[in-house]
Amino acid sequence: MLPSLICSLLVPAPGYSEEMSLLNVSFRARVSGATVLGDQQPEEFEEYDLSANFGLPWMRYSSSGWGVSTRLMASAGIIRGGGERGLVFSLIPGIAWGSEDGRFSVDAGAGAALFSRYRFGTQDFGGPFQFALTAGAGFPLYKRLRLGYRFLHYSDAGINGPDTIGADFHMIEFSYWF
Repeated sequence: MLPSLICSLLVPAPGYSEEMSLLNVSFRARVSGATVLGDQQPEEFEEYDLSANFGLPWMRYSSSGWGVSTRLMASAGIIRGGGERGLVFSLIPGIAWGSEDGRFSVDAGAGAALFSRYRFGTQDFGGPFQFALTAGAGFPLYKRLRLGYRFLHYSDAGINGPDTIGADFHMIEFSYWF
């Protein structure tokens, strides 16, 4: 049952494209420092970044216009904490549920991030490579503009030892949809 379900999701569906398409570009900023996953982070962080979401070819929508699709989120930004500043780049594949036109959606993904520095004050992320987990939701503001919330978690998952600590980001995002 499960293999046939997975295969049916990966078989080209109506609207299937062999190319990635740019769905939106966003500006994101951290609005809260509440920790959700893992240990309490010793430093308070800020992150500001630009992201782009690309539609991947696997999708399934019903005749009502609601369904599921796959995406790839790429971002680049600045992270600040503990009196230090660095760059962060991420690439996160994910899945989105919502309307086919992208106006309403909820998404989740897991991928990778690279930090230009990984020590910020007393907090040690362990290394430049981090796993990135994200979940978000958005709704339309005006025509092609959209407002959303995004949870973002960075962690090395202990690959650089037990003394590393990740960080959680509650972010607001403003998007322009193409």
